[in-house]
Amino acid sequence: MLSSPHPNVFPGLAHARALLVGSVLALLAACAARPAALPPSHETRVLRVGTSSDYPPFSVLRDGQASGFDATLLEAYASDRGYHLEWVRFRWPELVADLGAHRFDVASSGITIRPERSLAGRYTVPVARNGALLLLRRPDWAPPSGSGNPEEPLALLRALDRPEFRLAVNRGGHLERVARAHFQNARILAIPNNAAVREALATGQADAALSNTVEGPRWAEGLSGIELIGPFTRDVVALYVESSRAELAADLDTWLLQQEESGALGQLREKYLGPGATGPTATPVDALLSATTERLALMPMVARAKQRTGQPIEVPAQEARVLEAARKEVQEAAATLGVPAPPDEAITAFFQAQMDAAKKLQLRTPTAAADAPVHSLEGELRPALARISARISTLVPRVPGGLDREATRRKAREELASTGLEGEEIDRIADALVALGAARVTPRR
Repeated sequence: MLSSPHPNVFPGLAHARALLVGSVLALLAACAARPAALPPSHETRVLRVGTSSDYPPFSVLRDGQASGFDATLLEAYASDRGYHLEWVRFRWPELVADLGAHRFDVASSGITIRPERSLAGRYTVPVARNGALLLLRRPDWAPPSGSGNPEEPLALLRALDRPEFRLAVNRGGHLERVARAHFQNARILAIPNNAAVREALATGQADAALSNTVEGPRWAEGLSGIELIGPFTRDVVALYVESSRAELAADLDTWLLQQEESGALGQLREKYLGPGATGPTATPVDALLSATTERLALMPMVARAKQRTGQPIEVPAQEARVLEAARKEVQEAAATLGVPAPPDEAITAFFQAQMDAAKKLQLRTPTAAADAPVHSLEGELRPALARISARISTLVPRVPGGLDREATRRKAREELASTGLEGEEIDRIADALVALGAARVTPRR
């Protein structure tokens, strides 16, 4: 495990394991050089890690040596679990295809949770948050800053969306999608090399560059006349695991939850990512809200698939199967953890709140054009939903008791803001989450 201000956070670790991870513990305590992963041997398993290699401070690869937040995180995991890491480069436009082709077991490099990626792989619990940030050299025709508009920065984005505005962004990643969602008229310069995006801004080839709250301030250093606009999205970063590696994803989740609880993951974020990556993220509540957001983000795709095939939004038999599977998975997860499972009624209420929210989003989805691509309900969407639901089920028994209702509602409204749900619909999910924790401390009769 990573270093912690409390050296005996997990007193049950064996002496041999303590020796194994000692170099990792020293890493953050002393802010020294990263530990190397274990050398290959007949006893060591290989973990293939995909990296874009061009995204500091998350991941950089030079001469076969990886560095950055994700690299340090995965090398600590590898040391703890007895893996030898094998780094595999990917390009952002090919990330999903490369994962599906089994080129690597898990991908890193500050990967944002996005619905189209959920169809192809498994996300872990979140490791960081950030938001889209515009690095702007304001054109003469742009409105001045400090207008007092309560919609800033979105109002400014709309004003900048003109054909003469040149916006540089990394090709194929999450931020290109953000750029195209907000700029329909501007000239978007999609650049394959992430480092070249900053260069385009620095040399005047672009009026602005789209980055995030972690990377953007670093890019702005040394550039004159640059404003930082935003953040105007709330994005969650996680590790991205090959879909068939359920056990690997589950073990990463367990390990990451432990690192967050010990404070070690927070130290790593502070060291590499700074204040632009808010935390904590890998707590049971944060992870559940993230997984709920991921699940609900698939609902427009589900709605269009049902529209195309003429299936109804509400299928009681399917809902009953989902609820039964959820109760069973939660009970199994609780048994594995050695803790009591919440009562069936609390489990049912939580999953029913999610399903009812999902149906509302499906009903609000406009009909897709006849020639629009539609994903397969049985071949893609339901398997992805089952993977997310399984992760939710493993988190439910971990929900702590004593959650404050209003604080949980506020957190849920922040985390689920992008789903399109109304405030009271989000509150129902938050209240069901609070009830799960209360069930753990309320004596059963």
